[in-house]
Amino acid sequence: MSTALHPAPLPSPSHSLHQSKKRSRDSLGVNGNTGSESASKERKLTSSTSSNNTLTNGASPQTLPELDLSSPSLRQNLSNLYSESVSAKIWGVAERALDKSAPPTLYPEYTKPGSTKYVYREADFWTSGFFPGSLYLLLERQRKFGHLLEPSPYDGGLQLPHGVQLEYACKWWTTNLHKNALVTGTHDLGFMISPWARKAWELEHDTRAYDTCITAAKTLGARFNEKVQALRSWDTCVTKRYSFTDPSKDFLVIIDNMLNLDLLFWASLELRSPSLRAAAIAHARTTQTHHIRADSSTYHVVNFNQSTGTPKEFLTNQGYSDDSCWSRGQAWAITGFAETYRWTRDISFLETSRRCADYFLAHLPEGGVPYWDFSAPVEENMPTDTSAAMVAVYGMLLLHEALASLGEKSTYLNGALYILQAVLKSKMAPEAAFRTQEIRVPTVETEVSVESGPLEVDMGGGEETILVGATINNYRFAPRRWADHGLVYADYFFLLVGNKLLEMGIGGQTDY
Repeated sequence: MSTALHPAPLPSPSHSLHQSKKRSRDSLGVNGNTGSESASKERKLTSSTSSNNTLTNGASPQTLPELDLSSPSLRQNLSNLYSESVSAKIWGVAERALDKSAPPTLYPEYTKPGSTKYVYREADFWTSGFFPGSLYLLLERQRKFGHLLEPSPYDGGLQLPHGVQLEYACKWWTTNLHKNALVTGTHDLGFMISPWARKAWELEHDTRAYDTCITAAKTLGARFNEKVQALRSWDTCVTKRYSFTDPSKDFLVIIDNMLNLDLLFWASLELRSPSLRAAAIAHARTTQTHHIRADSSTYHVVNFNQSTGTPKEFLTNQGYSDDSCWSRGQAWAITGFAETYRWTRDISFLETSRRCADYFLAHLPEGGVPYWDFSAPVEENMPTDTSAAMVAVYGMLLLHEALASLGEKSTYLNGALYILQAVLKSKMAPEAAFRTQEIRVPTVETEVSVESGPLEVDMGGGEETILVGATINNYRFAPRRWADHGLVYADYFFLLVGNKLLEMGIGGQTDY
C-alpha cells in the first residue's frame, strides 16, 4: 500500500451547536484581538519555527528527519505500542484488586525514582482517573481494533485479558470514582472523570457513567468567573517560595486546565447548553491571551486580579523558573488547543496549537525525548519527561488530522512519530508477560479434563509502569520534587496514542 496518509475527514463533535468554521482571532493566538471574519479554510496557516540559531537553554534548534512509514524498523518499533507487555503491565496492577471484598479506594500515581512499585493516592486526587482510563483503553482496543493486533499465544489466540474479565475490572476500579463528579474544589474533573466515564458510556452505554460526566461538567462549569473569563484552576497553592491560601485574593489559572475543556464541550452538546460551551471558549481565549508568550512558549500559572480580570503575576509551579518553558505545560497547550479547535472550528485555536507544537519540536534535545523543561540549563543526566512526550504526541496527531481536513500540509505526524519512536527505543520499562498454566479438573465423563489456570503477570523485575523517564515535578521550590520515574498519566497517554494510531490506520499488525 502507499505510504501516503489520507485520514478520514476530521470528526465534527460540535456540529449541532456550532456550524461556523471561520471565526478567527489574531493569527498568533496570543493577544486575543478579533481577526478578519473572512478567514477561510484555504488560508495558509503561519509557522512559528524560530529563525534563531540558538535556543533559550543554549542548544541548537532541532531539524527532524523525515520518517518513512514503510520502513520495517519504524513499523517494528511502533509494534511495541501493542506488545503483550503493555497489556500485562496494566493487568498486573489491576488484578490485585479484583479478589478484594470491596472496590479500590486508592489509585496508582507514580513509581519512586529507583523503585519499581506504584505509589497510590486517594480517590479524590486529580490523577485517580488515569489508571481506570487505561483499563478502558485496553477494552476499547479489544473491541474496536482487536482484528489489527497480534493474536495471543494463550487461550486460543484471544486477546488477554479476556474481554469479560476486562469489563469487570473496568467497573470494579471505577465504582468509587463516580462521587468525584461532585468535588467542587478542583478544575481537574476532566482528568478525574473523562478517561473512564466517557469510555464507559461510549463502549458500554453505561448510563451511570453518562450521568457522572454530566454532573462533573456542571460542577466544573461552576468554577467559571465572569470578570476573569476563565475557570479557576487551583483554590490554593503552596510552595517553598510562595503561598496562595485565600481564594478571595487570588485567581490561579494553569495551562493544564486546557485539557478539562473537552468535558465542558461534550456536555454542552449533550445538554444543548450554550453556557457550558461559552465558558469553555472564553477560558480558551483567556489562556491564548495570557498563557501563550510571543515566542509560542507557555507560562504555567497566571494569577489574576478578580476585580479587574487582569493578570497580577506569571509563575511556575513545576518548571525551572517563572520565565522558562515547562515541557509538559507546552504539551498541555498543544493538545488542549487542538481539542478546542475540534469542537469550535475556530482557526485561531488551531494556529495556537500549531505554534506551540512548532516550539516543542524545535526544542527537542538530540535523541527526541523532551527534557522536563525546555529552558533549564542542560546538564549531565538531564531529566526527561515522557508524560510531556506522550501528551504532545497525542496533540500532534490531532493537529495532523485537523490540517489534513483543511487541505493543509502537515509535518506533525512526522513530528509525533519521531518523538514516539524515541520514547519506544529508550524509555520502555523492562517487559512484563502473562503467565498461565493448565490445570487438571476431574469430570464424570472423562475422569479428567484440562482447563486454563489463573492469568498471572510477571513484571520482569522492572517498574509496574509501561514507561520510565517521567518527571512529576523538578521545580526547586516544590514541596515534593523528583524525576526519572514511572507515571500513570504517561502510560495513559501512551495507550491513548496507540489507539489513536490504530484509528488513523497506522500501527497494529496490518500493512500501511
